[in-house]
Amino acid sequence: MLKDLFVTTLALSLIIGVRYLLVGVVTHSLLWGGAGRGRQLNHRPPAAKRIRAEVVASLIACPIYALPAAFVIEFWKRGGTAIYDDAHAWPLWWLPVSFIVYMLAHDAFYYWVHRALHHPRIFPWAHAEHHRSRDPSAFASFAFDPAEAIATAWFLPALTLFIPIHWGVALALLTLMTATAVLNHAGREVWPASWLKRAPLRWMITATHHDAHHKRFNGNYGLYFQMWDKWAGSEISQLDRPSPRNPLT
Repeated sequence: MLKDLFVTTLALSLIIGVRYLLVGVVTHSLLWGGAGRGRQLNHRPPAAKRIRAEVVASLIACPIYALPAAFVIEFWKRGGTAIYDDAHAWPLWWLPVSFIVYMLAHDAFYYWVHRALHHPRIFPWAHAEHHRSRDPSAFASFAFDPAEAIATAWFLPALTLFIPIHWGVALALLTLMTATAVLNHAGREVWPASWLKRAPLRWMITATHHDAHHKRFNGNYGLYFQMWDKWAGSEISQLDRPSPRNPLT
């Protein structure tokens, strides 16, 4: 199994890396090329030097994220996961419900881990690289310190060992996760401002919401939904205090 695990990890690392580069290039070109699209959130366009650093950090993170996924694939081949391929193996209503269950679980996990990563004793060695992009680009969506990648890469693969999910639903969830991460770091808001005040976007993390996290450092820790920031009092719009000093300067 070790040989299979190594080969699968290598293949997934390549797939994740190529996907990251392609999505990053396309998104960045569409939003920043020419006159640009969407409402600009960055103080200035993403710097080429910073983009290169984001790409390097992201490519280093690729095998870290690939390894837990490779474990799941190898366990799945041996019938050791809760992933299924027959849509009728579980009631059809479970397809959308499982999508929501995974999203909610991932969102809760990420919020508290992300908030912990901002602890002064943890931030410098586990989360600082990501926040060197105070004016982030689409390439920052995957630019994590190895410690942060290790802390977050295992959660979704672990869920597939216990909570049934159709492989198509899992693929849809990964696609959504990629799309939201890229758009939320792109430095431009693609949604009209009026839409952000109405359901469902007023409940969701958008570029406007997450960009404030990169500018302020002290709130808006959510992944998909704004509810944890609202419930836990970490929503930046509700924090009546001046912007903190950048811990990286």
